[in-house]
Amino acid sequence: MSDNDTKKPTGDAQPPPKGAPTDTPAAKIGSEPSNPPAGAKLETPPAAHSAPTAAPPPPPAPKPAGPPPPKNPGFITCTIDGKEVVVKPGTNMVEAAKMVGSDIPYFCYHPRLSIAANCRMCMVEASNAPKLVPGCQTPLVEGQVIKTNTPKVKEQQRAVMEFLLLNHPVDCSICDQAGECKLQDYYMRYDYRPSRLEGGKVMKNKRKVLGPRVVLDQERCIICSRCVRFMNEIPKEPQLGIFGRGSHEVIDTFPGSELNSNYSLNTVDICPVGALLSRDFRFRARSWFLSAAPSVCTGCSRGCNIYADFMAQDTYRYRPRENEAINKSWMCDHGRATYKGLNTGRVLSAVVGRQQGTGTARPEVARKEALQAAAKALSGVKGQVAVLASPVASNEDLLASLSFAKATLGAKELYVGGRPQGEADHFLLTADRNPNRKGLELIAQGLGLTLKPFEDLVKAMDGGKVKALYAVGTEVPGNEETFAQAAAKLDVFVAQATNESPLTAQATVLLPASAHVEFDGSFVQGDGIVQRFRKAYPSKGDALAHWALAAELTREMGGTAAWTSSREVFRELGKAVSAFAEFDWDKAAPPDREKPGINPLPTAADGRPPGYREFGAPRVRGI
Repeated sequence: MSDNDTKKPTGDAQPPPKGAPTDTPAAKIGSEPSNPPAGAKLETPPAAHSAPTAAPPPPPAPKPAGPPPPKNPGFITCTIDGKEVVVKPGTNMVEAAKMVGSDIPYFCYHPRLSIAANCRMCMVEASNAPKLVPGCQTPLVEGQVIKTNTPKVKEQQRAVMEFLLLNHPVDCSICDQAGECKLQDYYMRYDYRPSRLEGGKVMKNKRKVLGPRVVLDQERCIICSRCVRFMNEIPKEPQLGIFGRGSHEVIDTFPGSELNSNYSLNTVDICPVGALLSRDFRFRARSWFLSAAPSVCTGCSRGCNIYADFMAQDTYRYRPRENEAINKSWMCDHGRATYKGLNTGRVLSAVVGRQQGTGTARPEVARKEALQAAAKALSGVKGQVAVLASPVASNEDLLASLSFAKATLGAKELYVGGRPQGEADHFLLTADRNPNRKGLELIAQGLGLTLKPFEDLVKAMDGGKVKALYAVGTEVPGNEETFAQAAAKLDVFVAQATNESPLTAQATVLLPASAHVEFDGSFVQGDGIVQRFRKAYPSKGDALAHWALAAELTREMGGTAAWTSSREVFRELGKAVSAFAEFDWDKAAPPDREKPGINPLPTAADGRPPGYREFGAPRVRGI
């Protein structure tokens, strides 16, 4: 260390180094340099007034050119895999790549959740970055060039897959996610190599029950954090967290709590692997044995769009189907459980005569014979029969049945039945547990029928004013046992029912009705949106749709009903309802097959075949 290094500054002027320009006033006057070179000594400095005029300063250097104006003002134009794409500002690379047919794989990304970018599967090359960038997190900029299939990108994808599979158990043969698992699909597409792991895998909890409806296999979890983000951001019920560090990191509930949200099963839908599973669906069916029918949930008046996954004539589960205006990509657990009524407790045969005593068998007859008995009974009470309609029935069912009730039975009033009210929640579930109350109101108004509450029917029956009843659906908002006792006193009680109940046991003629997954139709949800649903499989037993039963009764009683499909019912009778005037029954139908023919949609994460979940026009899918 020299003496100068330890010397403190004094603030005094320091002598300039040798050869440095001098900062004296005399040196600034004139055109000569203030420090002439050695050997050139100025005798007398020239006078300021005799100095020649100074040359004008050179023009300033031009500023570097800025970025060129956007090719498409208001949008971002870039190139992905040699193809030009025009997107809105803020669009990430994953969504933009879909528009040109390129596939950027991902695990943690979800278009309806915040960006985590922790799986590193979506890394791609960008012209303005020296390293690979995560496609889900990086917005596009003007003129950018993106490459998704270079050797560098492919090696990154292979390395990520190898890392994720190091401690992943090889139990695909017993995993419920098999056939709709992103890890399976991506292994076959981006890795397809044997493991290089030497030694044992990290062992975790294989059956961690998180709540009443969800079970977790911690060994299969890849810590994509989708489930944690969903619970925090969508239902806003933060019941899941990530605990631990490194290879021992796990998803779990907070100590002393459980995953009991009414939206917990959405975490099963968005889990890209087989870590989160439904306790109801677990070990019941393989996805490749199931088919999917686009339908509408009947659990409440929200009308969430769903896929009904079925095999043969049994429904195995409901999954949310995207609808931006109604349910986005989600549905509640209450609605998912309503599929069970399609499989159990069904009315599958026609019955004439009331049940005599508990547990006694009722005489089942052919449907034709029951229809003749019902027509004969109703013919004797024309103009005196009360009509009970359930808002669980579809628009087509109500159009045909209520038209029959008005034109043939002479009804002028309509009593509204349906399921009893429940509690609404903060997100999707409404208090009205009926899918088509709005449709019933619109149809009754169009047909000129006066709506009356269910309580008025109970009072009229107790007072002896009603001796005959025709019921389109046997769901009632009151106590079923009490109403069944009152119905037992009726002289004529013709009921069209889907499920058995204490009330159906008291029907003098019971006609089996189809469930909504057994025919094409439509509902009007609580906000007045008309929605189509598709047929999944043929009706069970001798059941017919309510509209078909009404057509048969019309013909048995001497009327004319030429309808042969729910489409014809809607097109002919829907003219009376002004709210249906602009609804195109055919165009509103969701696609139920990939190509013309009898092949239904195979089930998978969004109703498409395994491995092809990105197939089709790009859109916000939420899967």
